[in-house]
Amino acid sequence: MPPNPAGDHLRDFVHERLAQPSVLFCRDLKSAHSQLGISIMRSDMSRRLAAEFLGTFWLVFGGCGSAVLAAAYPQLGIGFMGVAFAFGLTVLTMAYAVGHVSGGHFNPAVTLGLWSAGRCANKHVLPYIVAQVIAAIVAAAVLWVIASGKSDWVSAGFASNGYGALSPGHYGIAACFICELVLSFFFILIIVGTTSKGAAVGFAGIPIGLALTLIHLVSIPVTNTSVNPARSTGPALFAGGEYIAQLWMFWLAPIVGGLIAGAIGRAVFEPADAVETVVTEERRA
Repeated sequence: MPPNPAGDHLRDFVHERLAQPSVLFCRDLKSAHSQLGISIMRSDMSRRLAAEFLGTFWLVFGGCGSAVLAAAYPQLGIGFMGVAFAFGLTVLTMAYAVGHVSGGHFNPAVTLGLWSAGRCANKHVLPYIVAQVIAAIVAAAVLWVIASGKSDWVSAGFASNGYGALSPGHYGIAACFICELVLSFFFILIIVGTTSKGAAVGFAGIPIGLALTLIHLVSIPVTNTSVNPARSTGPALFAGGEYIAQLWMFWLAPIVGGLIAGAIGRAVFEPADAVETVVTEERRA
């Protein structure tokens, strides 16, 4: 059969027209799928950051609030023990309230410690820490407004952390650093251990909250207890001056302790045993 250029051109034209809608549909489908994925990721991150903000706010407001408003209240003050339990209860309550959303870190040292243990995604580390610090500052601001409503109120350090002359018991810089590092190490190690495979499911918030209570019972006289850089930052910004100058310790010591605990926890509790629970999540790139 002799070649028919006109027929070949017509056939190619028809095939092109018929194929084009399918191509466009596929492109539209891929675009919609991509946009949906981005939307879901943004929604998930927003929920996580909101949970971290609320949890950290509650920790700083409840814990520091108990120290500022109730610890030395005339005749009925709750004292060191009351403050210690207040901090533990803030973590316990919010671990169950929002821990299933974000992992319930509420603490930059915990976030970095869990990252070191392979339990926190790389993409969550910096946003979590930013949300935690902002929450701590907002909580301290609200607490300041409430406390200053009393006519004869004096800030007296505003529940800030310190060493040397700013330590409640006037402990030196070395003692305070070691105290914060060791207690932060065990706090993060307890978190990693109680949320690993083989631990009692659904009960991690209880030992974690009690651990923070114990930590405060030990270290309130030493540093006024930090083990949480965000918790230290909020009140210090309102106490001002010397307290701000000493903030470096309450970032460095807890973070170093947390990173060491995460690394050791990762070796003791095999990565294959890691499960996502109330305060942890598997780390993904």
